[in-house]
Amino acid sequence: MAYADLKIDYVFRRVFGHHPDVMMGLLNDLLERSGASAIASLEYLPSDHVPEVEGLKWSIVDVKCREVSGATFVVEMQVIHRNGFLNRVVFNACRAFTAGLQRGEGYERLTPVVGVTVCDFDLWPDEERDAAGLARVPLVSHWRMTERHGGGVGIPQVEYVFCELPKLGDRAPETPGEQWAAMFRNAHRWTGAEALKLGLNAAQMTALALSNEATFTEAEVEAYYRAREEYEQMRVALTDAEAKGERRGELRGERSGEIRGELRAKRATLRSLCVALGVALTPEDEARIDACADVATLESWITSVATKRSLGQEPR
Repeated sequence: MAYADLKIDYVFRRVFGHHPDVMMGLLNDLLERSGASAIASLEYLPSDHVPEVEGLKWSIVDVKCREVSGATFVVEMQVIHRNGFLNRVVFNACRAFTAGLQRGEGYERLTPVVGVTVCDFDLWPDEERDAAGLARVPLVSHWRMTERHGGGVGIPQVEYVFCELPKLGDRAPETPGEQWAAMFRNAHRWTGAEALKLGLNAAQMTALALSNEATFTEAEVEAYYRAREEYEQMRVALTDAEAKGERRGELRGERSGEIRGELRAKRATLRSLCVALGVALTPEDEARIDACADVATLESWITSVATKRSLGQEPR
């Protein structure tokens, strides 16, 4: 039994974009809704996404749906952290908030929007939050506008939920949200036995069944593998770009370290020469030597002390 990768755009839309029971399960688990607050019915809305197998070139896909009460959900999968990502999430949610208002209609007709984004990367890394003295952001995080001083929620019309898959790590999932994270990260490596061990709920089991490659037509298998190949190419390209950037940074750091060492050596040579030749340095001269960050200038002062018994002036 082979499961397709749920992170791939083609599979994500196949599973979550055509099966409202699965989408409701995902939303209820990530939004922690149950009982009377649970989403019980959904209708799909037109989504703004690129053609089926082209999505990975943009690395983000979305599925829009609306519950009976009128709240709209913009559900996205992001596999690469691109510049402007958070701005795009906010833009899509705000656009969805205003999209249903026709000219001349009152603003009271607007309904809430929740942007739900599954990220295959750390959006708020724990180590960065720790270094800044900030509270860690959990695997599934909920964001909405609050009053600055008291923290009261007063403008709840647009809110955001993020699921950062890498934060699951190697630990066994304990909550429904963590179970979804495990499925997105690892289901394409599972057999049926792994799924049973996790005690998946009905929506999760259905999602897994829908991602079973045995249920794909020949055309769907071809489309999936083409999309997966693009995904892998993007991953390789990103890794290569990051490696080159790191190496450029290392080279700049090495060169910077060499220059700092050379400056220290020139300053030491200059001061030793002054002592040997009896050239007195004033406090102003000492300050000039310490402040000088140009090797050529220090070399000119060494020559001046050796030939003229004077520090000389900085080149203009």
